[in-house]
Amino acid sequence: MLKMETHIRGDVIILECAGRLVFGDEAAAFRQRIKNILMGTRRIVVNLNGVEYLDSGGLGTLVGTLASTRNQQGEIKLVRPTKRVEDLLRRTRLDRVFKCYESDDDAVAAFGTNG
Repeated sequence: MLKMETHIRGDVIILECAGRLVFGDEAAAFRQRIKNILMGTRRIVVNLNGVEYLDSGGLGTLVGTLASTRNQQGEIKLVRPTKRVEDLLRRTRLDRVFKCYESDDDAVAAFGTNG
């Protein structure tokens, strides 16, 4: 199961995720949440600190949501992926596509906002 909670910092939405981001209902719920967030802002931080498992479907969903966000002149920044998720990003070379930060504050600051 994937639990998601949103927080607002200025014009940045932080989506805190916990559980499993896997193909099926979890990936669909994540995709829908990002789509809803994009109605209000183009600056999204996804905190993966609580995600213990990410499969190929979840990885594909992350890439797909990044692509659709960038198509709308937006950006997604990742925060504190677990070692398992970080290793997967590195093995798939997606660590070059996603910018990862140590904290929500660092990721928000990287947008150049004052919030």
